[in-house]
Amino acid sequence: MEKLLNEFSLGLFFWQSVLFICLLLLLRKFAWKPILNAVNEREEGIKDALASAEAARKEMQNLNADNERILKEARAQRDSLLKEAREMKENIISEAKGEAQAQANKVVEQAQATIQAEKQAAITDLKNQVAELSVGIAEKVVRGELADKNKQIKLVEELLKEVTIS
Repeated sequence: MEKLLNEFSLGLFFWQSVLFICLLLLLRKFAWKPILNAVNEREEGIKDALASAEAARKEMQNLNADNERILKEARAQRDSLLKEAREMKENIISEAKGEAQAQANKVVEQAQATIQAEKQAAITDLKNQVAELSVGIAEKVVRGELADKNKQIKLVEELLKEVTIS
């Protein structure tokens, strides 16, 4: 270090300082400004990208929230439609059961009326047949009884006694 101090030249120092300052000015004009501008542009680009990413994240959150809301509404609407469909099904089934019961009751009443009418017809027919048989039997008995002349006279006398007594 002592050697450097002994060989120090003021002229050389001056020119080196002037050259250094010129170099600094040239670097400032041609290198520092473009480098700083590039760094600043890069910094602004990064800030813009971060802001865009944040905006996109917020938009995604909003979209997700909207999607969830739409899904909830769709599920609620689906549940409502299913409930209405079940109620309609139950109403249709109960109406069909009621109509079927009414039809069955009507058929049973008609069958009972038909049975009653046929029963009355059968009873009437049976009475007519019994009456015919009774008349036929009575006719045969009366013929057998009245075939003899003495029996005819005796029967007439008995009938006359009953008529006068009554």
